[in-house]
Amino acid sequence: MQPSGRGYDHGITTFSPDGRLFQVEYARESVKRGTTTVGLKFRDGVLLIVDKRIASRLIIPGSIEKVYKIDEHIGFATSGLVADARQLVDRARTECQINRITYSSRIPVDVLTKKICDFKQSFTQYGGVRPFGTALLIAGHDDDGVHLYETDPSGAYQSYQAGAIGRGRNSVVEYFEKHWKEGMTMNAACKIGLEALRDSLDDELNLEAVEIAVVNSDGYRLLSRDDVNKQIARLKPLPTDEE
Repeated sequence: MQPSGRGYDHGITTFSPDGRLFQVEYARESVKRGTTTVGLKFRDGVLLIVDKRIASRLIIPGSIEKVYKIDEHIGFATSGLVADARQLVDRARTECQINRITYSSRIPVDVLTKKICDFKQSFTQYGGVRPFGTALLIAGHDDDGVHLYETDPSGAYQSYQAGAIGRGRNSVVEYFEKHWKEGMTMNAACKIGLEALRDSLDDELNLEAVEIAVVNSDGYRLLSRDDVNKQIARLKPLPTDEE
């Protein structure tokens, strides 16, 4: 006999009897295995904070990309399959340029989010393809204000005040629900974001593995290594077992 469910989990176009697309669910599992990525709004913009998880001391940290500048007013942070994320980043950059050439203006953040998620959804509907095994946090600033969107491999997206993707998502969201406040300064938001990230890791942050990007009315900016380390230095040390 064939194993139960065989066939339903092999074809992206086939629903199981209980209405599930197993390949999409497997793609979500790929995201859950990815590094924890955090996004949160503050008074004037959005922060994206990523942990690059350096697996070996032989790896050069700067060679790992988890946060990307898409346009002057939009940034992406990713978790899941890095190669899949690069394809979505390239697609998003192209959409931004098409909008600029066609309309002589920057693309609205919600329009870009919908275009990228429509593209992701198309890979859940046709045979011979597979869903993208990556989720995105999309941060941006446009005429309608500050935006933070979370997307998943199915092409679904939602707007958040603060959110996370990756293996530590549940822990980070729980932390934000207790500590996030509207109207915070950038430094206050950065402190809460780093604390939430550290809480999800149950360990001190690796100074070489954390990156922070800011998106506000001045555009997208990736903080320097010195600025990131200064923000991390503001955190209280984790209590030890002896305390």
